[in-house]
Amino acid sequence: MDWQALRLSLELATVTLLVLLPIGLWMGRWLAYTSFKGKALVEAAVVLPLVLPPTVLGYYLLVSMGAGSPLGRWLLDTFDIRLTFNFLGLLIASVVFNIPFMVQPIQRAFEAIPANLGEAAAVSGLNGWQTLIRVELPLVWPGLLSAMVLTFVHTLGEFGVVLMVGGSIPGETKTIAISIYDKVQAFDLASADQMALFLLLMSLTAVAASFFATARMIRTR
Repeated sequence: MDWQALRLSLELATVTLLVLLPIGLWMGRWLAYTSFKGKALVEAAVVLPLVLPPTVLGYYLLVSMGAGSPLGRWLLDTFDIRLTFNFLGLLIASVVFNIPFMVQPIQRAFEAIPANLGEAAAVSGLNGWQTLIRVELPLVWPGLLSAMVLTFVHTLGEFGVVLMVGGSIPGETKTIAISIYDKVQAFDLASADQMALFLLLMSLTAVAASFFATARMIRTR
């Protein structure tokens, strides 16, 4: 087991989840409750990372954030910040790649809330924040939990995007998915089997626990 790569993957998944959670909550609620011209285009952009090949997305992120790009050159010259081949680059790529996994379940959960509940909350004197916290969040919690689990486990298995943006630098950008690939390339199939099985069991356990918790919350409600 490549413990260094596993630790890096867990750190990346955790930070990605923490960054995307407020973004996904706001965007999912906004898309669920708002109608405007061009909404279909915004929703298509949210879903795009699901259908776009990871290497293509990684390539465009590399080109747009690399030291040769205007943004990358300005950040490097002004703040000495590099957006590629480091943990920050991995984080940005991971956030972009996981947007649909966070936003879509939350959006669908908000869309399932009956409109009369919001009206009843307003009549009861609740403001927007109070309605969100006391009425909406308890109702969308199953969708929110699913979004969090999907984002976390999907980050653990990312390969194409993180390889393009971060490369395979041990201790800095070499995630467990990349480590599995490197082990296969080196014909160390025993180590690859061990890490692949660990990821499989961990992902299966997380998703199953999410489904169990969601079903239990629905039955309790």
